[in-house]
Amino acid sequence: MNEAPKGFQKIIQQNPLLSYFFISYAFSWITLIPYILGTWGVLEGDFSSVFALHTFGPAVAAYSVTRLTEGKTGLQELWSKVKSVKVGLRWYLFVLVGIPVLYLLGVVVQPGKLESFQGFYRGFIIFYLINFIIVFLLGGPLGEEIGWRGFALPRMQPRYGPLKGSLMLGVLWAFWHLADFLTPYHGSFLSSFPVYFLLVVSLSVIFTWLFNNTKGSVFMAILAHTSVNTPELTLVPLFSQLDVNSMHLAILIGFGLPALLIIALTHGKLDYSAEKKRQIEASTQKPV
Repeated sequence: MNEAPKGFQKIIQQNPLLSYFFISYAFSWITLIPYILGTWGVLEGDFSSVFALHTFGPAVAAYSVTRLTEGKTGLQELWSKVKSVKVGLRWYLFVLVGIPVLYLLGVVVQPGKLESFQGFYRGFIIFYLINFIIVFLLGGPLGEEIGWRGFALPRMQPRYGPLKGSLMLGVLWAFWHLADFLTPYHGSFLSSFPVYFLLVVSLSVIFTWLFNNTKGSVFMAILAHTSVNTPELTLVPLFSQLDVNSMHLAILIGFGLPALLIIALTHGKLDYSAEKKRQIEASTQKPV
């Protein structure tokens, strides 16, 4: 156990944050290749399970780097943040109710979208809850947030500051999705990615603010991510005039303005106060 790590283990131990992002990108992009080729007609078959698997790249990277640099103790600390559910009712209300409301506001302010609303149908709540659980487990939030907010943010925020660290993470988070734009999932790159890039960066700011106010709860980040993704399957179909581009614009409108407001009201600190900094870093801050 005292023997110095060799090869890639030494590189990872010396550059854990860089190694994390490399593994996240590599795992996800390589895993997604069969799905991409399937949408192009090169391969035949249903590769939806591959798409779900590729979202776990950040979690795989977080586990791998933590295991090699901090051992079981580091993994236990990471898992404790994933299980951190005692954060106060107001934050659950914000995540479970506030986020879908912001999403809907981003939809209805777009010309012609409110008029295309077809109304809620019987059993909508049950349908929403079922999809929420599926998205939570397989739609990206669980596989991504263990990495983005569980591993990367606790290292980037102390090093670069809350705002700069969040913006940097948002950029890396957005570009991690680049491979998705080789499929019909996010629409064409030229028409969709610029807006998508801005909305992801906006979400990164809001998620950091949420993270800081819930003592570094990764569980709440997963829940918030789920509340952003679930409406795509449940609320968006209720509007006949919504397409991929207007859906992305809705998220940008709904969360871009609140992100700017949070930055202004917290003077760019995103509620990363000295007290909250101590609470978070007591169990999450590690060498970068």
